Amino acid sequence: MKSFLITGGLGFIGSNFIRLLLEQTDCEKIVNLDKETYAGNPENLADFESDPRYVFSLGDICDAKLVSDLLEKYQPDALVNFAAESHVDRSIDGPEPFVQTNVVGTLKLLESFNHYYTAQSEDRKKSIRFLHVSTDEVYGSLSSDDPAFSETTPYAPNSPYSASKAGADHLVRAYFHTFGLPVLTTNCSNNYGPYQFPEKLIPLVILNAKEGKSLPIYGDGSNVRDWLHVEDHCSAILEVLKRGRVGDTYCIGGSSERTNLQVIDAICGQLDKAHPEGAPHENLKTFVKDRPGHDRRYAIDCTKIEKELGWSAKYGFEEGVVKTVDWYLSNLEWCENVTSGKYQRERLGAS
Repeated sequence: MKSFLITGGLGFIGSNFIRLLLEQTDCEKIVNLDKETYAGNPENLADFESDPRYVFSLGDICDAKLVSDLLEKYQPDALVNFAAESHVDRSIDGPEPFVQTNVVGTLKLLESFNHYYTAQSEDRKKSIRFLHVSTDEVYGSLSSDDPAFSETTPYAPNSPYSASKAGADHLVRAYFHTFGLPVLTTNCSNNYGPYQFPEKLIPLVILNAKEGKSLPIYGDGSNVRDWLHVEDHCSAILEVLKRGRVGDTYCIGGSSERTNLQVIDAICGQLDKAHPEGAPHENLKTFVKDRPGHDRRYAIDCTKIEKELGWSAKYGFEEGVVKTVDWYLSNLEWCENVTSGKYQRERLGAS
């Protein structure tokens, strides 16, 4: 694959995936379609703005004409859909944008891609793919002794966010079975790493602790997540694109289950070493009222992608946390611009 249309490529995972393509593959063209919402930060890819292989297009995946025009103009080998509203708390406060972007937006992409795909020669069709990036949250919640999620786990979403992603997953599946569209779906566990918007747990804890602010912990802090470094996630997506079986789903996890308390303690321990001012940072922990429908545990069984594609996570959680804390402490200007909304104000001022 030489050319890609990436949707949501200014976001956390999308921008890391584009970095992987530009830095570690021989790709020839990447078109990044992004709406530049609060979580879509142009600074994430600022160092590639002059790269002739990289093209940015400001727009919404719900704009079917724009998507069709981009497909027609650039003739990509793959469309990779990262575009999504993805924060559970925001979906509780206002579910409608999640349905609009995650369900309707995915439908619009599928429709446009189906028209594009149908017009290709039979030989060309063999190399074209549509990859939809989803979440383990569509599977619901696990008890402490339940087996981990796998590709055959029934869907049981418990939040508006996860329900909207489940709806999108079903549409992708339907376009394979009904129209023969060459789709792939990945369901990943909780990501962490560079360029993550600071409302998410790990960057929030890093930045709050550095500034001496409280570290809010939902409920009793015993909710469990399987933590996956974003670079591992991106490498898995690339393997699925290259060698995954059309129509299949692949679960991607870090094999690193941790309670929220364990995650926060690990971050505080690393900050005590890297930023000793204010140590011990664990004294900043504050327990707050649990959010509605808070799933107890997520875990991913990676057997399928490991056996079929030979992929495995490179980073263990301990190594990944050290790497992540160091990145945020070394990129405080980026953090300041994100938390202050400076990048959004600059865009609005230029428009």
